[in-house]
Amino acid sequence: MTDLATTAATRWGLGHARLQFVAGRENQVFRVCDASGEYALRLKRPGYRTRIEIESELQWMAALDQAGILVPRPVPSLKGQLLEQVDGHLVDLLTWMPGQTLGTLLTACSEANAQVLFQHLGRHMALFHAASDAWVKPDGFSRVAWDAEGLLGEAPLWGRFWEHPALSAEDKALLVDFRTRAAQDLRQRDGGLDRGLIHADLVRENVLVSEGRMGMLDFDDGGWGYRVFDLATTLLKFLDVATFGKLKDALLRGYLSVRTIDTDALDLFLALRAVTYVGWIVPRLGEEDAPERSRRYLATARRACLHYLRGGVADHRPPGLSA
Repeated sequence: MTDLATTAATRWGLGHARLQFVAGRENQVFRVCDASGEYALRLKRPGYRTRIEIESELQWMAALDQAGILVPRPVPSLKGQLLEQVDGHLVDLLTWMPGQTLGTLLTACSEANAQVLFQHLGRHMALFHAASDAWVKPDGFSRVAWDAEGLLGEAPLWGRFWEHPALSAEDKALLVDFRTRAAQDLRQRDGGLDRGLIHADLVRENVLVSEGRMGMLDFDDGGWGYRVFDLATTLLKFLDVATFGKLKDALLRGYLSVRTIDTDALDLFLALRAVTYVGWIVPRLGEEDAPERSRRYLATARRACLHYLRGGVADHRPPGLSA
């Protein structure tokens, strides 16, 4: 794959740059360094996204950059293209964003500082949503939809979570019941929920603090959806933290300082987000750490769904989810 990355880098005139592999899941990502700067070269996983979806993602990121939102900026190739194809792989190049992830910062900060970070994140999330609304989408713009069908339909974006092979009869019945109830709830709430472009994966590893500014990484799963889904995605992995309530309040306080959102739907969307991970892990069960991750995802989904179905009476702090 490194040889492919070196070949791809020539499309941007970076054939002699230093390449370092940094991540590999949906994309193979290489850090590219030369005298002109530092970049992230991404080799897209074949079949994960269509060409038009990736081009739309890059157009969206470029528009966010223009609007003052801190995101990696797409870099045109020597041919002026944001997306190139090399040996069957779609490839793009982004500016490298220095800084520390939210996850790294939270490991060494006080409770008070953690709340400050969450308040800043809530504010920046709202600004990101506002900028996405203000942007006039180009003809042909296409991204996935985290709508009722994408979350609870016959073919959810991250898989049929109620068919996970490790489900006990009790857990399967719970997830089937949740799917039915959640679909009814979404239909009733639909008109009052804020919808538009969302990041859909604002976990702590995808939030970066750089020179005092807060930015967002990894728009692979971004698309159309409910704005509260972004809030739920951030909060889900902190449900087992003793200060979860304070972190949630700080995040919402920051968001509401910029724009309104229906916070009454948060328990529903925490459960919706939890079950997506149950579906996501199924095709990855053969990976080395997948069985343990699958157990955690199932435990979190079980408790989040029970909390929602019981109207918030039960303890809603399930074990955390590690990426």
